[in-house]
Amino acid sequence: MVKHVILWKLKDEHNNVSVKQGIKNGLEGLLGKVPGLIEIKVEICGLASSNADVMLYSVFENEEALKGYAVHPNHVYVADTFVRPFTQTRMCIDFEV
Repeated sequence: MVKHVILWKLKDEHNNVSVKQGIKNGLEGLLGKVPGLIEIKVEICGLASSNADVMLYSVFENEEALKGYAVHPNHVYVADTFVRPFTQTRMCIDFEV
């Protein structure tokens, strides 16, 4: 299995509940639509001590499934519509378990 974790900092003008909920709904809605995606969770309610605004935690069958997710049309649509226009910074770590 491969875990894929992303932290985003939103642009100041887009750091609101509506944008965060759109990211959460869009990404979590990919479960069952992208082959090899086992689990996906988006956290939008970080504690005050956080320095990221949104976190994605996802699990894939293998590295090939993660690569397929990156270019899957449903994921590309969600990323281009609900994520990329609103984010300032993205950090990612992928690892095998």
